[in-house]
Amino acid sequence: MITSTPSTSAVTSTQRSSLHTLDSLSKKKTSELDSLYRAATVSSTMHAADGALVGRMLAVRGLAGPAAQPLRRWAASRSFLWEGKTFQAVTDTRGSGINRVFVPGVFGHQNLFPFNTSFGPSAIDGKPTLILDYDLDVNPGYIRRIHDEVREVSPGLFLGPAMWKSGRDKKALVLWFALDSRLS
Repeated sequence: MITSTPSTSAVTSTQRSSLHTLDSLSKKKTSELDSLYRAATVSSTMHAADGALVGRMLAVRGLAGPAAQPLRRWAASRSFLWEGKTFQAVTDTRGSGINRVFVPGVFGHQNLFPFNTSFGPSAIDGKPTLILDYDLDVNPGYIRRIHDEVREVSPGLFLGPAMWKSGRDKKALVLWFALDSRLS
């Protein structure tokens, strides 16, 4: 029989308070998102991200304080064009996916800009991460220059940087985003 002790209760309380949501992540500064990403874990299988994950743009590099608030509100609203990403594992280590967007009017819901997924070293810190590779012939050139990666920061909640590839090994951070499998 396991009994609760004060230290066990404190650990449980700390673990609960460390659970994140799209809303809690959207309130964090870019530096806090960076620290959280560096401390996060990579999933052990590509299947951890399977499905239609709800997405949220969290923070744009260089845009902070009051100037960032309208953009963050828009990113959280139903009128924001990007809805998230859908992942499909092929094996435990490889898969594919596509971005889901909503363009009001004639276009409606669209699946655009496919990517392949694999595990590899992060452009942020070199540690293992789930990499989204847009360098596919079906994508326009500007999309092929995007480098996304994600790690799990809470069960079913993934945080990642979106970067711009400007050279063979040069990637510049553009923004932070999150994907939540718990809302799909």
